[in-house]
Amino acid sequence: MKAIQVISLTLLSVLAANAQVIMPGKCPKPAVQENFDAARYLGKWYDIQKLPDIFQEGECSTATYSLKSPGVVGVLNRALLADGTINSITGYAKAKDPSEPAKLSVTFFEGSPPAPYWVLSTDYKSYTLVYSCTDYGTFHVDFAWIMSRSPGMLRETIHDLKSILTSAGVNADKMIVTNQDKVLCSAMNQ
Repeated sequence: MKAIQVISLTLLSVLAANAQVIMPGKCPKPAVQENFDAARYLGKWYDIQKLPDIFQEGECSTATYSLKSPGVVGVLNRALLADGTINSITGYAKAKDPSEPAKLSVTFFEGSPPAPYWVLSTDYKSYTLVYSCTDYGTFHVDFAWIMSRSPGMLRETIHDLKSILTSAGVNADKMIVTNQDKVLCSAMNQ
């Protein structure tokens, strides 16, 4: 029992030091997009705001989704790092339960456990709100992304999407803006 407390405290300290959004208790279970259509979701999305995390560095972040095989979506995440290089990672996502197609699981490294990728809201053509959470027993770590089909988004839309997170018990006030400046991000198009 004491070993579990030490491990939990150590993990909590590491996550806190890396600006993760750590909350007490189990992950919330927000409602997801009804009648989610993965085919309409495919294509490029620009990261507008996100909860801070330890695995996503850089600015000009994008996520591009493609059909890899029936029921499997290919994932390509890219970002411009401070040194001018482009960081990218590929993976795949699929619904664990076909009756809940908006509750996907995403995998980036073979042998690693998949992470939840829940589409809470999307209109497919301009915005999407994605939520993920990892339980650690007595606490959980929230992840969320507001993304757009273009590098910008109306403030009203951002406000509405943050309200969805807040009503689910997620601290949307901790979200940070991703720089999508046209000049800065031009390196991503080369």
